[in-house]
Amino acid sequence: MNVKTVLVLLVVAVATIFALVCVLLTRERAPGTCQHRPPAQEDADDGQSLVFADLTAEELAQVVRYLRTSLGVQLVEPARAQPSDNCIASVELQLPAKAEALQFLDEGGPRPRREALAVLYFGAQAEPNVTEYVVGPLPVPAYHRDVTARKYGGKVPYHRRPVTAQEYMDIGALIRRELGRAPRFLAACCESDGADLAALTTAPRGFRSGDRSTWFVLFHDVAGTGYYLLPVGLEVLVEHGDLRMSRWRLRQVFYNGRYFAGAVDLEDAFVAGALEVVRVEKPQAGDVLGSMRPRQPPGPPPPMQYEPQGPRYSVRGNRITFQGWSIAFGMSPYSGPRLFDIRFRGKRIIYELSLQEALALYGSNCPGSMTTRYLDGSFGIGRFAYELVRGLDCPYAATYVDRHYLVESETPKTNRNSLCVFEHDAAAPLRRHFSDSQSLYYGGLRRTVLVVRAVSTLINYDYVWDFLFHGSGAVEVRVHATGYISSSFFHGQGTKYGNRVGPHTLGTMHLHHVHYKVDLDVDGQLNSLETQDMEYELVKDPWSRQSTIERPFLRRERLRTEDQAAFPIGGRVPRYLSFTGPNPNKWGHARSYRIQVTSFAGEHLPTSSRMERAISWGRYQLAVTRRKEEEPTSSSIYNQNDPWTPTVAFADFINNETIVNEDLVAWISVGFLHVPHAEDVPNTVTVGNGVGFFLRPYNYFDEDPSVDSPDSVYFSSKQDVGDCGANPLACLPLAAACAPRLPPFRYGGFLNL
Repeated sequence: MNVKTVLVLLVVAVATIFALVCVLLTRERAPGTCQHRPPAQEDADDGQSLVFADLTAEELAQVVRYLRTSLGVQLVEPARAQPSDNCIASVELQLPAKAEALQFLDEGGPRPRREALAVLYFGAQAEPNVTEYVVGPLPVPAYHRDVTARKYGGKVPYHRRPVTAQEYMDIGALIRRELGRAPRFLAACCESDGADLAALTTAPRGFRSGDRSTWFVLFHDVAGTGYYLLPVGLEVLVEHGDLRMSRWRLRQVFYNGRYFAGAVDLEDAFVAGALEVVRVEKPQAGDVLGSMRPRQPPGPPPPMQYEPQGPRYSVRGNRITFQGWSIAFGMSPYSGPRLFDIRFRGKRIIYELSLQEALALYGSNCPGSMTTRYLDGSFGIGRFAYELVRGLDCPYAATYVDRHYLVESETPKTNRNSLCVFEHDAAAPLRRHFSDSQSLYYGGLRRTVLVVRAVSTLINYDYVWDFLFHGSGAVEVRVHATGYISSSFFHGQGTKYGNRVGPHTLGTMHLHHVHYKVDLDVDGQLNSLETQDMEYELVKDPWSRQSTIERPFLRRERLRTEDQAAFPIGGRVPRYLSFTGPNPNKWGHARSYRIQVTSFAGEHLPTSSRMERAISWGRYQLAVTRRKEEEPTSSSIYNQNDPWTPTVAFADFINNETIVNEDLVAWISVGFLHVPHAEDVPNTVTVGNGVGFFLRPYNYFDEDPSVDSPDSVYFSSKQDVGDCGANPLACLPLAAACAPRLPPFRYGGFLNL
């Protein structure tokens, strides 16, 4: 090797070493792992919230064991029970009476007995019926009492029971068997033998009490996509009310605007050339209408929310605490999420905040959709709140909670990670001001909220249930609808009932109406209802008497009866409507919480309808009644299959009783009219499809309670805004210079179906 070569190699080596040193010196240090700091200790609970806790899996199993040995009747496993059998339909928590709960929570009284509510179907009795038992005490049951007559005035007729999964399976077998009688028609219309078609139930099931006849809409079923957008034009009416399944029958068939007595008549009309057939080819998975498979490769990850020092809230058992808030939470398998004993700064504001019912009412020129009025509580809003997808349904680092339930089974099931809790940065100020005159300063507070969320999948639709708790003392409740639209086969004057969204698909118009119960206890149990609204008065200016002024003023009124406090949907509601307590604030005004509703509800079913009383809660956007233990819910799981003689009729709650200085409940309806359009394919988006309400402090405090937030920011023109001691925002680059510790992604939502 010559000298020249050696020199070249030395120069290259020196240059390489220099470059590496520069990289090491200038390279930023990799962020360390975020160190979690435990949230500040809130007030002690000592397990009090457990009086509202859902039953554990072991408690559910104990109730089943007790019922099997104590009722003296043979019980069949629900998963294989026929209509003529006895079986356990469901078991859930029996909520304690409010007086007992408050005596325990507030006065140191005895803990209420922990009890379960069991619903049983007695199909093997001389008079088949549905019976409800309260079973207790838990965890080791020793007694049961029949509460059906006390709650409903007698036994619940058997035809009102919700349809079970086994009943649907038996109906499906009947439909496939009957469709097999029209093989040439099915091959011509749908490229099918009938076995590969999906059948979608409708409800209610007939036109009068005692009916149990259901229209089923048939769709192409393509693996990996929602079948709801693929109708083939065929619908069948199945009569399945008899206890003997051998007597079930297919009563009618609808196809492309025509009705037939059965599949044989349909086949005969086709063979005779007397039937117009619209050929609907079975789509392939790659190009099916409504496919949710990604069409683009993954890009850079979207923004992510994380907590540099760990969550600032605490979830212990069924209790959540967060910056002055305390909430007990639960989930009914039927009516869905419910919250209890909601306190802010140690004082109870709400005793109960719960979802009651969700209605979807359709219109179409096909029989299935035109008769559909789904009452989702009957299907199971809480039961079908499945596992949430981490990082999409909720923030990746949210806290996820399992829920146990027992419906149509003697074995408890668990929907893992089916409720999430997280603090959300709304990316907007809760309050702020920039002063550009006199003294120069900036003051403000970021709007972060605690969110409690669940998502229910009810056949085609997914409902996102949110409960939000603000630093201002406000509670926000909202629901978003997403998922697939339901559809009809497009024929005739279909666009009178919606929009065409596919070659043979009519997106059918429908209403979403959702009902909530809000048992406010504002500064105590005894409250009144006050309204405020504006009017103008014409006055002369007092300084010259030469001109007139249209001066706005407040019209205040205290409503005295339930009838005065029932506001029809679509009617005028006072802009300010508040629950007032007995005591004034510092400024002499009654401590109050205001109800503020955001809703775009469609028209309610006419009261002349024979089924309207079953959903009479939908008459009112807001109704305030006296609280009664015998009026715990506005709907019933039995209303769906017998809306003509409803088990619970909310309209009966309103009977002109006084509401002055009483324990009151606000019943709130929110909703919207949905006319599906092209952009609802593949799914309805949540944007613009959200409604809800606020519960806002109104003179409840002496000032905005968020002034005490440690997140407040203030700096003046005379301060060094980059000084971490003077401006908390200047601390963020250092505080957030860490990487979050994220658990590996897992999902088990398909395991418990």
